[in-house]
Amino acid sequence: MTKDYYKFIKELRLKKRLSQAEVAEKIGISRSSYIAFEQGKRDLSLAEASKIADFFGISLEEMESGLEPNLEKYKEMILACLRSGGASDGKIPKTKLAKLLYLADFAWFYEKLSSMSGMQYRRLPYGPVPDIYFRALDELENSGKIVVDRKKDGLLLIKESESNKKQVLSSLNSEEKQLIKAINKNWLNKKTEEIVNFTHNQMPYFLCRDDEIIPYELITQENPDNVY
Repeated sequence: MTKDYYKFIKELRLKKRLSQAEVAEKIGISRSSYIAFEQGKRDLSLAEASKIADFFGISLEEMESGLEPNLEKYKEMILACLRSGGASDGKIPKTKLAKLLYLADFAWFYEKLSSMSGMQYRRLPYGPVPDIYFRALDELENSGKIVVDRKKDGLLLIKESESNKKQVLSSLNSEEKQLIKAINKNWLNKKTEEIVNFTHNQMPYFLCRDDEIIPYELITQENPDNVY
């Protein structure tokens, strides 16, 4: 763990209006031990760190990095992609959609040195994907905001439901929406295989090991023409 991850946890606790005693009880340590942790005077064991990560609904990697994933904003990024990156029928293959989201997050970091969603992307065989991607799609489908077309060959095509198209994407600012639109326009008529190959050859994916969390900072080493 990095030295100051305790500051991130303290910020999460205060944001959720929890007392030090409440968090200490959840992870099974005394209040005084927890106070020492928040002051940077005590490290957590791996078991304690896992409990506190589970309690706040984040991964150990997110806790270490100090990035708080914004699930609701990430869902709006998915909807923004579907509105501007689908074919004539509005559908985007599930794998291609994951790559468009990755490019949006990393291109935003390239320009602003911060993640758009706060997600941590993992180097998986089929590309860089945050663990929460599949949960986000399930929640959007269950709430009727997207429709998943399941083909017989296993291909999954995603589109926004007609009833949801008037939803205002309030978590995204105009500049973020413009970037997502520009990325989707660039890949609109290209096959999933092309965007997969592109992301696999970028430095962030190429330089990491299998199943490793991909550091956003690696994208800053890319040629500007190769960001998205």
